[in-house]
Amino acid sequence: MGGGGNLPIGPGIWGFIAFFVLAVALTLLVRNMNSRLRRMAYTDRERAEAAETAAREAEGDGGEDATAEPRDSQSTDEPPDAR
Repeated sequence: MGGGGNLPIGPGIWGFIAFFVLAVALTLLVRNMNSRLRRMAYTDRERAEAAETAAREAEGDGGEDATAEPRDSQSTDEPPDAR
């Protein structure tokens, strides 16, 4: 039997470099995902607050549409004394 007992078996330096690059990429991806989720939650919260505010304003106006323009009493074609 040949005396080949000193053969290096293992991933070596290239295996370490590949693993390190994958670990760095994973860390950056997780950080990016967390920031996007945080931003999305913040915008959802703002939209919900805006919807609540609009609902309260519409309720306070007597149920009229909040986007409708106010009616002008002189905008009708009838003269004011005909009413």
